[in-house]
Amino acid sequence: MDNLLLEIGTEEIPAGYIEPALDALAAYMSKKLTDARLDHGRITTYGTPRRLAIIVEDVAGKQKSLTTEVIGPPRKVGFDELGNPTVAAEKFAEKVGVPLGRITVTRTPKGEYLCAKKTERGVAASTVLKKLLPEAILAIPFPKSMKWGDQNIYFARPVHHVVALLGKNLLTFNLGEIKSGRYTVGHSFMAPGRIKLPHADAYVKLLDEAHVIADFSRRRKAVEQEVRRAAEEIGGKVLEDEELLDTVTNLVEYPVATAGSFDREYLELPREILITAMRRHQKYFAVIDDAGDLTAGFVAVNNTRTRDLKLVATGHERVLRARLADAQFFYRTDLQTPLENRVDALGGVLFQAKLGSMLEKVKRVQELAGYLADLVDGGPDVKRHVLRAAWLCKADLVSEVVGEFPELQGVMGRVYASVGGEDDHVSTAIEEHYRPAYSGGPLPETKVGAILSIADKLDSICGCFSVGLVPTGASDPYALRRQGIGIILIMRKMGFTFSLGRAIEKSAMLFGAGSEKEIRELRDSVGTFLTNRMLHLLVEEGYARDVVAAVLSVHADCVPDIWNLVHALEDLKSAPDFEPLAAAFKRVGNIIRQAGVDPRKEAEHIDPDLFQHGSESELYHALEKVTQDVAEKIEAGLFDGALRDVATLRGPVDAFFDGVMVMAEDKRLRQNRLALLAKIAGLFGRFADFSKIST
Repeated sequence: MDNLLLEIGTEEIPAGYIEPALDALAAYMSKKLTDARLDHGRITTYGTPRRLAIIVEDVAGKQKSLTTEVIGPPRKVGFDELGNPTVAAEKFAEKVGVPLGRITVTRTPKGEYLCAKKTERGVAASTVLKKLLPEAILAIPFPKSMKWGDQNIYFARPVHHVVALLGKNLLTFNLGEIKSGRYTVGHSFMAPGRIKLPHADAYVKLLDEAHVIADFSRRRKAVEQEVRRAAEEIGGKVLEDEELLDTVTNLVEYPVATAGSFDREYLELPREILITAMRRHQKYFAVIDDAGDLTAGFVAVNNTRTRDLKLVATGHERVLRARLADAQFFYRTDLQTPLENRVDALGGVLFQAKLGSMLEKVKRVQELAGYLADLVDGGPDVKRHVLRAAWLCKADLVSEVVGEFPELQGVMGRVYASVGGEDDHVSTAIEEHYRPAYSGGPLPETKVGAILSIADKLDSICGCFSVGLVPTGASDPYALRRQGIGIILIMRKMGFTFSLGRAIEKSAMLFGAGSEKEIRELRDSVGTFLTNRMLHLLVEEGYARDVVAAVLSVHADCVPDIWNLVHALEDLKSAPDFEPLAAAFKRVGNIIRQAGVDPRKEAEHIDPDLFQHGSESELYHALEKVTQDVAEKIEAGLFDGALRDVATLRGPVDAFFDGVMVMAEDKRLRQNRLALLAKIAGLFGRFADFSKIST
């Protein structure tokens, strides 16, 4: 068995393209090799700005042979009464490419049929790979691809060479006008010549010698060490930035870091502006002191080793000086206009073509946030802060700094609000209302920020749904799914128990004078959308899908209770006696459903004087006690205890079914027994739809 090497040499690929492309290439190769019946070992990817490569270990020398069984016509059609093959048998043998003498008869559930065993012999791995590899290269997905010259192929950047080796053997094929070979290239400055690869296993070693660290994890560690060394040389340490570290790693083939400095007057800028100005365009690392404060230093990572690093640092300083001067000008300009005075300018900023301006959104969000503050009942101070933060929350969108650095929206709102003398609750909420800004991002920490964040996200969801901008499949241009998940996570974290349905309805009403029917339809569609987000989150956390579906079919309004109830029901389901308990619950539900009984109405008409059997009275009294105990525990949020109380009804319910005929001929007895079961069903229904739970 030999190792397979595939390298695509290109012009410089954008840093963000490299890792996703390599992951896709590895997944594609793994699937296609398996489909091609080629055994193989571990798959390792390598990538730099100028190359994407993959090494597949221990590729089998040839495919496995494949024997398949093909079923033909029935025996009575394929053979005559004397056992001689008919024309149908001959045609079948000809169709499958098997000699007539090798046609057999096999017994199936439908009877005896003609059968042919067809063996497909494995071919050499090199033959398979010559066809598979160019297909794999062109199957790599990129956010944007390009076509160049007369080539009739598309790739992230123009392809200069392709290396394809199976052990020491060259795999020859064409990619457009490029013919595969065994020559790669070294570092573009420190070892620009071609490198002949005698064997796939020599790839990493020969590139190392040519100043190319092809392995991402090794190169990342080298970047980290270089940056740390350079920061220490100027008496500081690097501000941790994992995302920037990943980006820089995919910008270089051989990292060499150098430290520089800038004028201390720029330290007057908020640290977020300084950090963003350094990392966004220049990909520089900020340097902090032992107290964690920013210093007037930075670290840049170069893609080559030079004789005079001081001269290189001077060049970086000159570029950064211009960036910081611009940022300082924007910041000082913004400070001349109070944040509140910017709100009216939002009337000229479009939120969405069918939903009006950002100022209109601010007014809706403010009203909705005030409504939610009342539901949360945080007191007058909370509502006052919420209303003020809602009015100012988008004002920084028309500031100069956010115009230059859009990623600082919210952050600059917090800064400008604080500089303008706003209460800390208000300024913090302005920043927090964008959270979570990405999947898995931090949530708001304050009650004011949480309320405002929910109001803003709910307004966006209801607004988009009201004009038909509903996420479909993978298409979600307004990130409504992420915002929906954000609402759920915030409510759960903060313990907000207000009605999600009432909040949705209030938001729906703020989008014009729609009819009650239209508002109800919008509320229901958004409610279903958020319920599906809860289902996704709960299943992702490891809860059983049937348990989650059972709870959500009954409870989708109080978010914290849903999590507590799913947890309690899953614990109950794991109990050894749950299956007979669930069977009893389902039997109750089936009977009243078939009888057309509404548990909410009929449960009120139980007459103990009509009981004829002791099991009826026993069940009735047990039910009365459990109902009271359950109500108290639900009120206290003790769902585990409440479900355990309900579980004690299994014995009386079984005894009831053993002792009486529910559908008695006497109408009064039948209705009384159905009413008793309806009350039990109503009690079950306070927790979940047990018919959805698999046992």
